[in-house]
Amino acid sequence: MLKNILMAEIMPIVEEFDQQKNYDTVYESRLQAAANNFIAAASRLPRASECFPPCGFQVQGAVYNCVTCQYDSCEFPLDCPVKEIKVNENNRTQMWCKVPFLLPTDAEIIWRYSVERTVLMDRFDEVTVGVDPLYFIPSARPEHSGTYQCEIFSQEHSLVRIYYYLTVVPLAQIGHAELQGVFEQALLPGGRFPPLSSTDPFTLWLPSPALVTTCLTAMLLLVFLSLGALHWLSYQTGNNECDPAQETKLTEKKKYLIHC
Repeated sequence: MLKNILMAEIMPIVEEFDQQKNYDTVYESRLQAAANNFIAAASRLPRASECFPPCGFQVQGAVYNCVTCQYDSCEFPLDCPVKEIKVNENNRTQMWCKVPFLLPTDAEIIWRYSVERTVLMDRFDEVTVGVDPLYFIPSARPEHSGTYQCEIFSQEHSLVRIYYYLTVVPLAQIGHAELQGVFEQALLPGGRFPPLSSTDPFTLWLPSPALVTTCLTAMLLLVFLSLGALHWLSYQTGNNECDPAQETKLTEKKKYLIHC
């Protein structure tokens, strides 16, 4: 479309200039008028912007400026807003170095880490360099907490910097929070937990008849064995107390020991 407008304004003047029909000063004023007409017509054309906010140097989204005869970039900052990630200890987490706009085929990705919450470049230590957009932590620990930066390069030029701040919640803190929740529920009026809502399923578990029969049989058998043991012990004690012959033998044995 722009080419057609340009040809319609300029080509008649170029043909007249080749035939030398007028003085140069005439063509100078006519060229200036043609340029003004071209700018006015081009400015009325719809511009399809391919800029994706809020960050990154986006070459594909650059728009040609007819006034300056240059391409205007999307004019976004390289640093993206920090994204918050919160994960419990021993859980896995992942961070992606992805952008919604097209990247050059020779793009290179650098991952950096800082123990503090920051976006200052001198506070980061380089972790990995390559083309993998995924940074994966299989089992997060409290020492993994901090800021992670992903920077994408092309021909040694930075295109975008993405930030993640990771918070790892220790297991001890999770347990304390659960106990605190139980304690707060116990302090409700009446010292009771809040009633279950109609959406919460609640079923009373009952043992099977076979299990009940087995338990009762075992209890009765234990009672019978205990009674039998008590009866046997009482019978043995009665026999020992009612046997005079055994007492005479014991008395004679004692006398024998004394005389000796």
